[in-house]
Amino acid sequence: MEEHKKEISKKEVEELIIETLKTIYDPEIPVDVYEMGLIYEINVDDDFNVEIIMTLTSPSCPVAESMPEEIRVKVEAMWSVKSTTVELAWEPPWTKDMMSEEALLELGFM
Repeated sequence: MEEHKKEISKKEVEELIIETLKTIYDPEIPVDVYEMGLIYEINVDDDFNVEIIMTLTSPSCPVAESMPEEIRVKVEAMWSVKSTTVELAWEPPWTKDMMSEEALLELGFM
């Protein structure tokens, strides 16, 4: 596994993480967390430890505890990732303006 990591760039790992994030959905909204604009930052260090800074649509979101943990588990399970931490941020607050065009279309906002 360690040899594979030297053959892949941090940018490629970030792209693989985004692909993984696009498989995780808020149970109440048929759009993945990445297209919803809930992911603020993806940081990959030289040892392939990953830090994800994300938000939720509201602090009282029913998945406030389970969603970050689901993201941590799925990203950390990737062969190209050594460890993962997920941090919730509430600033700036999430708005529908953070959604991708794809998400806006899916939800009928466009």
